[in-house]
Amino acid sequence: MKKLLFGLSLFAMALVFTASRSAADAQQQKRLAVYGVAFYNLENAFDTIHAPGKNDYEFLPSGSYKWTGMKYQAKLTNMSKVRSQLCTDKLKAGAAVIGVSEVENRAVVEDILRQPSLKGRGYRILHYESADHRGVECALIYSPRFFQLEDSLYVPYIYPEDAEHSKELPLGFTQTADGTINVLPLYGDTTHITRGFLVGVGRMAGERVAVIVNHWPSRGAASPIRERAGKQVRALCDALVKRYKGDVKMIVMGDLNDDPDNLSMTEGLKCKFTADKLTSDADLFNPWYHTLRKQGQGTLLYNGRWNLFDQILVSGNMVNRDYNLKHPKKPSELDLSGGLTFWQHAIFMRDYLFQQEGKYKGSPLRTTAGGVWLNGYSDHLPAQVYLIKEM
Repeated sequence: MKKLLFGLSLFAMALVFTASRSAADAQQQKRLAVYGVAFYNLENAFDTIHAPGKNDYEFLPSGSYKWTGMKYQAKLTNMSKVRSQLCTDKLKAGAAVIGVSEVENRAVVEDILRQPSLKGRGYRILHYESADHRGVECALIYSPRFFQLEDSLYVPYIYPEDAEHSKELPLGFTQTADGTINVLPLYGDTTHITRGFLVGVGRMAGERVAVIVNHWPSRGAASPIRERAGKQVRALCDALVKRYKGDVKMIVMGDLNDDPDNLSMTEGLKCKFTADKLTSDADLFNPWYHTLRKQGQGTLLYNGRWNLFDQILVSGNMVNRDYNLKHPKKPSELDLSGGLTFWQHAIFMRDYLFQQEGKYKGSPLRTTAGGVWLNGYSDHLPAQVYLIKEM
């Protein structure tokens, strides 16, 4: 009998110990909240209807792409599939915010969000119509559960020659003494005007976060054209810091049409490649240099060479100064005393996003290539960032 009671006592102690561990694990899990941020170039997400004033004739049923309702629906299905899976490697709910480029208009984004794979996510849209002649826009898709939008603005891109000859409108905006940002209309030569900069300011994990979505001029334009974009966005970041008296964290994302170590990034945006080089909360940390130059990974393939144009940068007040990209830290090893903190970054990769055979095997599977409809996805791969906070 004594042996039986002793055995039951040990069993009870084991149960208590196990329950205590489970409770502690659950408490630890509750204390750490992870947020996903993503960007994806959708590659010509056009509808089949002509938009007055836009050069979208290729993407009409009578155009060179023979862009029919069937092809459009396939594009919607494919785009929603990718977006529904972004950041789900670590988060069942997916990304809190997703920046997109090369979408024709808000209606196309709405059509994507209506697809079955995204319909129940409750995503909302931030979009401004741009002056881009083709009608390829940027948009911000966000979940109000994780990002509560409070303010927004859209700043036009100003070409370098126009900025040099104007003392009044060099940045596309002015700022008053109290920090208010006033967006200004386009000016100068607008013959080749392109996308501007979409800004959404809201609350993530209870903190103010500004997200700037970009699609910079293409590689068909000279390097100074993109350097100018970098300088404008750098000035915009500084303006946001002044506007909110330092109480803001920043995420800069987009298809920048340059690699992390190009002049638009190093001189224009003044990015830092390692955390120990950050000297202020407003500095921008760019972890993608390590991804491209050290790991050999990119988001698009051109002439057999990977480029990494799709990037997500975070401000210095979201980064531990001792963060090492070669040896990323576990959440338990991060100093989270500063609130919402950069944890990890990754290129989103799935087998279905790549060509599986033929001459271009290993390249991102495009919607159309060489005039042939492939029913693919995009010529770009998405970029992802994970942020973490102790709650």
